[in-house]
Formats: sequence, C-alpha cells, structure tokens
Amino acid sequence: MADNTMQAKSRRGPHWFDDALLLGIMGILAACGLIYEYLLSHYAGRVLGALEAAIYTMIGLMIVSMGFGAFAARHIKSAFTGFAILELTVALMGSLAILVTAAIIGFGHALPKIVAETLGLPPDQLPNGGFIGSFQEWAVYLPYVWGVLLGLMIGMEIPLIARVRQALSQEHLLHNAGTIYGADYIGAGIGAAIWVAFMLALDTQLAASITAAFNLLAGLVFILRFRKRIKAAKWLLLGHSFAAGVLLLLATKGPFWEQSFNNLLYQDNVIYAKATRFQQINFTERLMGNNLPPVYSLYLNGRLQFSSIDEHIYHAYLVHPTMAASARHDNVLVIGGGDGLALKQIFKWQPKHITLVDLDEEMIKLFSDPPEDMPQRLRQALLQLNGNAFHDPRVHVMIDDAFNGVDKLIAKGEKYDTVIVDLPDPSHPDLNKLYSDMFYRKLGQLLSADGAITIQSTSPYHATKAFLSVGKTLASAGFAVKQYHHNVPSFGEWGWTIGTLQGQNAEQRLWPMQVLPVEDSWLTPDLIRASFAFPKGFYSKLDQVKVNELGSMQLYHYHLQAWKDTQGIATF
Repeated sequence: MADNTMQAKSRRGPHWFDDALLLGIMGILAACGLIYEYLLSHYAGRVLGALEAAIYTMIGLMIVSMGFGAFAARHIKSAFTGFAILELTVALMGSLAILVTAAIIGFGHALPKIVAETLGLPPDQLPNGGFIGSFQEWAVYLPYVWGVLLGLMIGMEIPLIARVRQALSQEHLLHNAGTIYGADYIGAGIGAAIWVAFMLALDTQLAASITAAFNLLAGLVFILRFRKRIKAAKWLLLGHSFAAGVLLLLATKGPFWEQSFNNLLYQDNVIYAKATRFQQINFTERLMGNNLPPVYSLYLNGRLQFSSIDEHIYHAYLVHPTMAASARHDNVLVIGGGDGLALKQIFKWQPKHITLVDLDEEMIKLFSDPPEDMPQRLRQALLQLNGNAFHDPRVHVMIDDAFNGVDKLIAKGEKYDTVIVDLPDPSHPDLNKLYSDMFYRKLGQLLSADGAITIQSTSPYHATKAFLSVGKTLASAGFAVKQYHHNVPSFGEWGWTIGTLQGQNAEQRLWPMQVLPVEDSWLTPDLIRASFAFPKGFYSKLDQVKVNELGSMQLYHYHLQAWKDTQGIATF
C-alpha cells in the first residue's frame, strides 16, 4: 500500500507547478472576462443610455454565449494551441471592441452631415432615413455583438484548460472540473472587486487596454511554459509582441480617440468630458456668432441635464413657486442639484442656511473648483451660471446617497422650511428609490408643517404615467399635491410636483400672489398660475397609475416604457 502511494505521488509530483500555474491563469482570465462584461455594458449604458437595461442585457447575452462557447470548444483539436490562439484573440478583441464601436456609431451620426455637405443640402434637410437611418439604428447594438463574440471565446477557456490539465497528468485528475470552476469563481470575484475599486472611474478604453494586457500576459506565460506542445509557438509569440504594441498604443492614444468618436454623437462640439464613479459627464459648446455668448450644455450618461440658453426657465419653475409657497425661507434642503444652478435661484430669497445632498463629489468639484484641464472659457461660464454658489458660506454640501443622507438629517432633528428635489429622471433603479413613497415620507419628517416641497417630475406629455406617478406617490406619503408644467425649449414640455403638509395646498397659497417676491427675468405670477392648468381629461386615467412603492420599481418601468423609442444619446 505504501509503495502504491509513493508511486502515485511521484506521478503527480512533477505537475504540481503546472497545475498551480493553470489555475492561476484561469483565475486571471475569469477576472478579465467579468471586467469585459462590465466594460461593454458600462459603455453601452453611459454613452448610449438605459444603463440598467444595458447591464442586464449584456450579462445575459454573455452568459448564454459562454455556454455555446463551452460546447464549441470540443471541436478544437489541440487544447494547447487552441488556448494560446484564443487568448491572443480575446486580448485583441477586448481591447479594440469599445474603440471600434465608438468609431462606427460616431461615423453613423456624422454621416448625415457629411452627405448633406457633399450634396449641398441645407442644414434643416439632413438625410436621416433609408440606409443611413438603418445604419444608425443598428450601430447602437454593436456592444452586444462584441459581448456575444467575447462570450463565445471566454466560454471556451474552461473546457480547454480542463483538457490541458488532463493531458499533463498521467492519470485522471480527481475533481478536475470543480477545481477549475473554483479558480474561475474566485477570479471573477477578484475581477468584480478590481472593477468597483479601481476601474469604474477610469476611461473605458484605458480600462479595456489594461484588462487586455492581463489577458495577453496570461496567454504569454502559457505559451512560454508549454511552447513544445503548441504548434507555431514562435508565430504566436510574434503575435503577442504585435498585440503588446497595439495595447500600448490603445492605452496612450485610445482614450482620446474614443472620446473624439463619442463627441460625434452630439450636435454641438464637446469641449470637456469626464468619467466619474457614477456617471459620464460631457460639456458641449455651441458658438452663436453676432457677439452672442456661446451655449453650454451638460450631458450625464448621454442625457441632457441643462443648456445655458434656457436653464434659468427650468430652475425658476423649480425654485420660486416652492419658496413662495413656504411660510419661511431660512433653512432650505436641496436633494441633488450638484451643478449649483438651483442654489443661485434660492439665494434670491436670502436664506440663512442651505443643505445640499449629492452623491457625486467629482460632479460638485467641476462646478465649484473647475479643474485646470477644463477650458478657461468653460470654467468661467460654469461659475457664472451658478453664481459661484458652492463658495457661499451659507451652503453646506453633504456627499452621500440621498436615501441614506436624509436619515442622518432626521437623526439630527433637522427641520427645513423648503425642500427642493432636483434629481435626474428615474432611469435607473438606484434613482427610482429616490422617487418612492418611503423616501417622500422621510422628506416629510424634515419639512416644516407650513413649508413646501417640489420635485422635478419629467415630462407630463412624453412620460405621462411617470409624471402622474410622482404626484400620486407624493400624495401617498401624506402631502397635499399639485402639479404644474411649462415649456423649457431644450427639453420640451416639462413638469414639477409640489406638495404641502398642512393648511392650503401650494396652488391655493400661490394663487393670490400679484408680484413675485424676488426678481426673475422670466417668471411672473400669471405664468405660475397658468402652469397649474392641464388639458381636459389629463388626469382622467389617474386611477390606473400606481404609486411607486419602495422596491416596486413602478416608476422606473413607467419611465423606461415612455422613453423606449427615444432612449440614449441618438435622440439629441
């Protein structure tokens, strides 16, 4: 018995290093594979819109593709050669996918202008139909095509590694599949941690190049160790040298190229872009001529947030009816509003203290202390737009998720005369909870009994159910609710929801007002009164609209359904 044990150990002994090496390679490849999933869905969501749908779709497609890839691996005759070729291909494809996608989509959006200029067509007759329209429509699906292709190849890795391990052993490896899957799962977990801790804030092309470099390194180590078993190993090594040069070029120049292609998606010239942990930020500039100032616009994840030409209309309606409906204006709470534009309007009411709660600290820094790499003219324009609001001593900024941040304010026993909620539309589940009945109940605990709260509520015409749901949800939290709307040229018809806790509702409080207590270049008492009027039958189907209860995702689905035909940056 002892002799048999020693013989078995001697047979397995020489392969322990190779086995450990293969498991380490498998762990690295699993981390890279997961990061590729995140990168492609991240790019699709941030640049093309519909972040949540993009993530779920990408992960689902890649998992299914990995299954087909596992089946396809059986047709590869040499596991050693096949695996070496596979990793070189994955590294090149993973590093180029986003850049090629950005180039094709950008070209599709620039094509109408190119054709119009070539044919001498007027600017209002850009050719957007036919082949051009189809090309633009289908180009946005390219990230998912890459996801399928990468998924197929990633799915081949485990079966090929298993065959390599089997070939290196003189006897059947006990728990071969289980050991490999263990390395795969651990590697994927490490990849997820690297993504969250490090790569989430990187430029997507740079992150793709770094990930591909690890992919390439794992393939190179495999070739060097098993080159005697790999056909054309020298050619593959040469291919790795070429790929290393490509990755170096993509890491240094790729981010600039990618951004240049992404800039083609906007009607105006993109003059500054930044990726934070939470969103992609783009600023565009439109030169007006005739000694008129340029028009600057802010896009978050491809969605327009404001345009300098008419932001004062939006923020006047957001702030002044709320402040006018509140009995006092000493202590004001702003949820969101990281651009500081609402603060500029609030200052007109001479508040004593303003608390602003926002999640993205880097966003606030752009509007408080613009970085040196931002064009000087944009830096000056942003500080002028918000009146350098963040340097006012009355403003206290709380960097926190609003859902948790308001709990801290409640725990401190804070009370506010006015609450203004200036959040992006509920296009993501994390935003949806900030439009929920539970969140509004929390805000109700912070609002003084004679105060008022206003919530930006998307478009009452393009997203009617979503708009109505905001009002119905606020009412379910114990507020007397009224809704109002006005045209903001950059957005179209836009709406807000205003609520009070006791006494008259906001419309009743505002109706007698003959003069706006503060100076505003647009808003008048007559316009405020008119904004509460809606077309006949607008609320006739209110009973069919559901309250956005916490966890129900109801408002998110209303919003997604309303904008499904105009999702993403292609609509701007």
